[in-house]
Amino acid sequence: MTDETTPGRAPLAGWAAGSLVFGSSAAVLVVELVALRLLAPYLGLTLETNTLVIGVALAAIALGSWLGGRSADVVQPRRTLAPLLAVSGAAVAVTPFAVRAAGSLADGGLLLLVAGLTIIVPGALLSAVTPMVTKLVLTSLDETGSVVGRLSGIGTAGAIFGTVVTGFVLISTVPVTWIMVGLGAALVVTAAVVEVGVRRRVPVVPAVVVLLAGVVGVLVPGGCDAETTYHCAQVSADPDREGGRLLVLDGLRHSYVDLDDPTHLEFSYTQGLAGVVAGSYDAGEPLAAYHLGAGGLTFPRYLAATRPGSRSVVSEIDPGVVRVDTERLGVRTGPDLEVRVEDGRRGITRVGTDSRDLVVGDAFGGVSVPWHLTTTEAVEEVRRVLRPDGVYVANLIDYEPLAFARAELRTLRGVFDHVALAADPYTLSGRGGGNLLAIASDAPLDLPAVEAGFEDQDLPWDVVDGDALTAWIGDARALTDDDAPVDQLLTPYA
Repeated sequence: MTDETTPGRAPLAGWAAGSLVFGSSAAVLVVELVALRLLAPYLGLTLETNTLVIGVALAAIALGSWLGGRSADVVQPRRTLAPLLAVSGAAVAVTPFAVRAAGSLADGGLLLLVAGLTIIVPGALLSAVTPMVTKLVLTSLDETGSVVGRLSGIGTAGAIFGTVVTGFVLISTVPVTWIMVGLGAALVVTAAVVEVGVRRRVPVVPAVVVLLAGVVGVLVPGGCDAETTYHCAQVSADPDREGGRLLVLDGLRHSYVDLDDPTHLEFSYTQGLAGVVAGSYDAGEPLAAYHLGAGGLTFPRYLAATRPGSRSVVSEIDPGVVRVDTERLGVRTGPDLEVRVEDGRRGITRVGTDSRDLVVGDAFGGVSVPWHLTTTEAVEEVRRVLRPDGVYVANLIDYEPLAFARAELRTLRGVFDHVALAADPYTLSGRGGGNLLAIASDAPLDLPAVEAGFEDQDLPWDVVDGDALTAWIGDARALTDDDAPVDQLLTPYA
């Protein structure tokens, strides 16, 4: 037998063993889920990002379990367990700073390398805890099955706990940076307790780890003004316009608001929205509008300023974005502007049938598209809430060869009687990428008036419909809840 079962070396107590396995397994899942949030500003919340993180995390668990088991047979676990936890804590604590430092360099290869290491290193180290603890608990081969099975079950329960608490509590209430720093600190404290309780030694290694992690945290600051549930949000002032404010979500210029002049539209797609509205309704006519996605609430404020009496309802899934709007961008809600914190697909079901003149879709990001808002079933809900002559206009962002935009226009054509597409000529050519506006209605669209609206905004956009739009869509398939490979249709990495 090894040193762990010789006289004076009693096996690790069952409660201590269970606590270590439960906690380390929970920590692995916390790291995995938070890593998705940390990578979103640079890679997007796409299926590929989820697949990458889950795959790397599973590889880390497998690697750590294997190497931890081999190490337990070579080196006494009583000597290695505390340093293992301490180094794990350091790796977890510096993860958000390392990812943001790599992301700020705009080097995709470096970012992927750092992202992989920040998942593999703590994941593997923490996964090595279970086989080492198992070795400390075993006293004879006769109880191998029960010990391994019990600790395996405890580890699985810990993983479930880490998943649920992170997804439902931590990310919605605590900035992700502090989740990782707090978890890292907890692991280092646990290492100190293990060093004192198991080996009866002064916890020198944990103390050194705390010092090094603190130095790294000071040298590499975070990059968000606010970490919301779904986004890293930044607000910056426009040096050329006194009231101008730019809202950046996950590294993308999402919204521009002029605090002094809500009629000022900086981005071309918001100018396009204004052109569509001007070409579809009489000047100054108040509208009942529903908006999928809030951003900086630029367009609801524009409608209120240019069409007094307009009423807008907005569905925004991220409460943190709404807080930024009210605290940093001067939004005031009231009878004419109602902002609901909810998923848009569920939120639209609460909107009355035939109750809206206008529906604005502005929930699609550059590499993060909520696919469930793109499908035939979602578009049918949009049609339901629109009045017979109502208009749906959606801001699409796509990249060459515009496969997602083509599929979305095919989807709209399967629901609405009249559909058109507007964008600058270069984007429409399919040789580049950018913003496109999809326009749909059951009533005929006054496209010459829409084009005139673009001209009033000094927007050099073209409008495509009819046979030309059919040719543009090509053989793209309509999107449905059962078949919506939106992440694969978007090709920003090419």
